Amino acid sequence: MGCALMKIFTPFNTGALHISWGEVVGLRREIRDLQIDYWFSETVFTFNWWLLAISSIVVFVVWIIVLDKKRIIEIAAFGLLVGTTTFILDSIGVALVLWSYPDRVIPILPPIAEIHKIHLPITYMIIYQYFSTWRSYLVSVVIASFTFSFILEPLTVWLDIYKIYHWEYIYSFPLYILIGFILRAIMLKARKMERN
Repeated sequence: MGCALMKIFTPFNTGALHISWGEVVGLRREIRDLQIDYWFSETVFTFNWWLLAISSIVVFVVWIIVLDKKRIIEIAAFGLLVGTTTFILDSIGVALVLWSYPDRVIPILPPIAEIHKIHLPITYMIIYQYFSTWRSYLVSVVIASFTFSFILEPLTVWLDIYKIYHWEYIYSFPLYILIGFILRAIMLKARKMERN
């Protein structure tokens, strides 16, 4: 089992297999300080910073306007599931250095919280709210997945908001679809259990 895990992580291995926890914490502090310095010198008030900040506010305001207030708990719960799932998957990708995010609105928040806690969940919540049949819902999720994978991801790469190291846009496409499919199935099951 240990050999199999080492093979998975071999591309990411720096060669230092014996390191103390204190050294890990020290490196994390250095990285934190570097990220904050980078944010102040290269990110804050740049075009990318404003783009992330304003688009997050606009997406949130649009959601508040179109939100079905009678279903707010259900829809918000779905969005929370989407945000948590994408946050976990994204954290894994960043930790494995598959990709990274040089720019963020607030330096101490996790990378690209704007997209994974605002843009993606709100997009999925709007789809969840407006498309009640599986067919219409899945068609909408496929369109959204295509848009995120092949339009928005390349755009954010071009803008240097998103850096890809060991990832391809095509890998994201089925993941976005699966997230939408699995989480809707979970929500429908939860609603059915609640009514029984």
